[in-house]
Amino acid sequence: MDKPSIGESLAGPLDVPEAAGVAAHAPRLSAMVRRARSLRPLPTAVVYPCEAVALQAAVDAVRLGLAEARFYGPAERIRALATANRIEVPGAVIDCGDAPVAAAERAVTDAASGLVQALMKGSLHSDELLGAVLARDGGLRQSGRITHTFVFDVPRYQKLLGVTDAVVNIAPDLKTKSDALRNGCELLRRIGVTAPKVAVLAAIETVNPSIPATLDAAELVRLGQAGHFGDALVEGPFGLDNAISEQAARAKGLQSTVAGQPDLLLVPDLNAGNIFYKSLIYLAGGECAGIVQGAKVPVILTSRADSAFSRIASCALARLFVPDQITGSIC
Repeated sequence: MDKPSIGESLAGPLDVPEAAGVAAHAPRLSAMVRRARSLRPLPTAVVYPCEAVALQAAVDAVRLGLAEARFYGPAERIRALATANRIEVPGAVIDCGDAPVAAAERAVTDAASGLVQALMKGSLHSDELLGAVLARDGGLRQSGRITHTFVFDVPRYQKLLGVTDAVVNIAPDLKTKSDALRNGCELLRRIGVTAPKVAVLAAIETVNPSIPATLDAAELVRLGQAGHFGDALVEGPFGLDNAISEQAARAKGLQSTVAGQPDLLLVPDLNAGNIFYKSLIYLAGGECAGIVQGAKVPVILTSRADSAFSRIASCALARLFVPDQITGSIC
């Protein structure tokens, strides 16, 4: 069954459950949205919202109290788009001309100055936005690699499930995987998961020199045991079956504390991660929220194919990721 459109899922007054960021098939993410709505709105730069879906998503996040937005891009085009789609833009529109990269650069400048505390992708390409985030003179770059973390609500799994990195890094080396694991665990801690359990995935659950992902898994386990990831419990390599299913792990003779109950899955590369996350959405009926970490501010990197609820949940995730004491009004 197709997911509801933005208009279908967020139409009507805010006391309608769907309009409050609630999805009946995603109760855990819905609870996360409710928690985020209890905090002050997060000052957010909405970058190049030149399609109705992107503009509406940001406006809905403002209506729900998750974000306080500034809109960056061609001002006349954004206002014309809003008029044509009967969208009321609740915030300043910063005219950056027609070039998406110019909007990204201006938004990054404002984030580096502290005027906004998050970036939200509009209708520009991800590499255009992330290129500005990573620019050496942009002010947002940090020493580690940027990575993306999803949080999934899947009907057949007993709790929220993190997945990293299924979006940004194509063929991550050990250092990048280490950064992804660290970032993912930090995000989970921000949403209330203590001592996150991490399963490092590969094709098999044994170390095989012919499969580099298993060697990386063994080294990440060693780093975890040495305290490099704080209180996280890191185990692997795991096949997906014995990471998710305790029964499958027992059948293969695995002695594991993580098997059957991971909080975070670390995938071996983008191909595996991207296919896996889309399987959770389109085959398993899951919903997700996700942000890019590793810069000085989180980046809400949504896709045109994302559901309306997923967009709202991603804004809520960013809101919970930023400590409440550093947020303030941008008006």
